[in-house]
Amino acid sequence: MRKIFQYIQGDKSIWGVVALLALFSFLPVYSASSNLAYLYGDGSTSPFLLKHLAHLVLGFSIIYGVHKIPYHYFRGLSIIALPVVVLLLLITISEGTTIEGANASRWIRVPFAGVTFQTSTLAAVVLMTYVARYLSRIKDKDVRFKETLLPLWLPVFIVLGLILPANFSTTAIIFTMVIILVFIGGYPLKYLGIILGIGLLFLTLFVLTAKAFPEVFPNRVDTWISRIENFADNKDTAGDYQIDKAKRAIASGGFTGLGPGKSVQKNFLPQSSSDFIYAIIVEEFGMIGAFSLMFLYLFFLFRLVVAAHNANSIFGKLLVIGVGLPIVFQALINMAVAVELFPVTGQTLPLISSGGSSIWMTCLSIGMILSVSAKREAPEPEEDELNPLEVLSEAL
Repeated sequence: MRKIFQYIQGDKSIWGVVALLALFSFLPVYSASSNLAYLYGDGSTSPFLLKHLAHLVLGFSIIYGVHKIPYHYFRGLSIIALPVVVLLLLITISEGTTIEGANASRWIRVPFAGVTFQTSTLAAVVLMTYVARYLSRIKDKDVRFKETLLPLWLPVFIVLGLILPANFSTTAIIFTMVIILVFIGGYPLKYLGIILGIGLLFLTLFVLTAKAFPEVFPNRVDTWISRIENFADNKDTAGDYQIDKAKRAIASGGFTGLGPGKSVQKNFLPQSSSDFIYAIIVEEFGMIGAFSLMFLYLFFLFRLVVAAHNANSIFGKLLVIGVGLPIVFQALINMAVAVELFPVTGQTLPLISSGGSSIWMTCLSIGMILSVSAKREAPEPEEDELNPLEVLSEAL
């Protein structure tokens, strides 16, 4: 065990929480995949389990590799990655791949790899890093609203505008996280009100445009409105089928659950291994499993606060909050949807749900967080030891 700790750096508690979540994920994913194996395979669950294992192995490789990178490199890399992300989002809109009959194209197929990738997950990490970089540069400075429009808010609204047509929930989550981050970063409150108004106006214009030209964005706005109306009015419609099955699963779980692999509703609940995996967890592990899982995410949040507090720079503090808080926020939203405290959003449970893009980008964020927490433990390099990449990164 000591030899392992010699190769990993950063907050050991975060490493432990991430490892526990990843190990636990095999139980619900293996259980829920039995229905998928019956519907889409030959009845064997091994391919689904091996696929999830491959995703996690690659994810932990990302964590290990990224956490070895000095976190101040991410300042310059965010500027380089931002136009790449915009290009990927444009490709997704024009040539995106639909998964399991979804109306919106959110994925692109990676050439020669045979896998699909959800570009909005990468865009979220890059954008939050970019915002953290900008806020660290203007910290304790008297800024004017006009001065922040082009360098800060234009990239934010471009990225969100490219994600919005296919994924409203992800757009709303990213925008909320950006607002929280700039608030923590000391951005003037009077300017935040203007940005919120611009965001609301932008969304209104998009909805009106989609209503006027339904062939451009088929069924998207109607889907959002129907989900919100059904949630608010508590209507019992066909669109509530997922929620109904999720509530049945949770109700049958009781205090101790039915036991691993003994879920009944996994045979009827769509997306049982991804969007609604929390309902399967509650059914099989009961309230004990439900609150234990919630505790792990909240403990992860606590360690984020500790890592941010101990970071040795403003950028490090904002980076931890910027890329770490969305993980916890997404987890809480996923749980809230399963218990009908929130409309259906299609958000996965980080590190638990099956799916490559979500796992890899979560691991990328965790690697960046660990890089920040490891930086305070390592000695600062001497000025003559700085390599050209570091100098370029600091200049950017």
